[in-house]
Amino acid sequence: MHLDPLAILTAFGLIFLAELPDKTMFASLAMGTRMRPLYVWFGTSSAFIVHVAIAVGAGSLIGLLPDWIVKLVSASLFAFGAFMLLRSGGGDGDEDGGTKTVTGFWPVYSTAFMAVFISEWGDLTQITTANLAASNGTWSTAIGSAAALMSVSALALLAGRFIAKRVPLRTVQRIGGLCMLGLAVWTLVEIFTG
Repeated sequence: MHLDPLAILTAFGLIFLAELPDKTMFASLAMGTRMRPLYVWFGTSSAFIVHVAIAVGAGSLIGLLPDWIVKLVSASLFAFGAFMLLRSGGGDGDEDGGTKTVTGFWPVYSTAFMAVFISEWGDLTQITTANLAASNGTWSTAIGSAAALMSVSALALLAGRFIAKRVPLRTVQRIGGLCMLGLAVWTLVEIFTG
């Protein structure tokens, strides 16, 4: 196993910049306002590691998945997330103690893992990782890509936590729900325009 520091930095830089404005970053931010950020990070990081392994191991096979099906499932997950956030940010009669934050490692971990795992299929970062692995080496690309994806997720979760401490939870949930709804619509539009 040969590690090339330049290939690691190249993969990190390209993937970090590509993932920064990505819908997965916004989904992580929204989940981080409602769920325990560390648990969300474990879930998103695990999903990213699986996707990096798939991308470097079988990059050429990713293109065989029907893009519209992947995007439809992703849109459904975003819509479900929007429903959950908007429903919990609901009525004015709720007391502050009545709003529930999703807790428990496994529920948060599995929600975060599945949201990222399904929405990242055929994503630009996965395709870029597959291409980099073919030219720059498997292990160097895998390390750089995984580190970049995990860093973006951590950044989004820190921003989500910062916002949650300064803005009322109901407002954060409503905004997060609207963002998730927007991501669902955006993903559906990509099916018909892509």
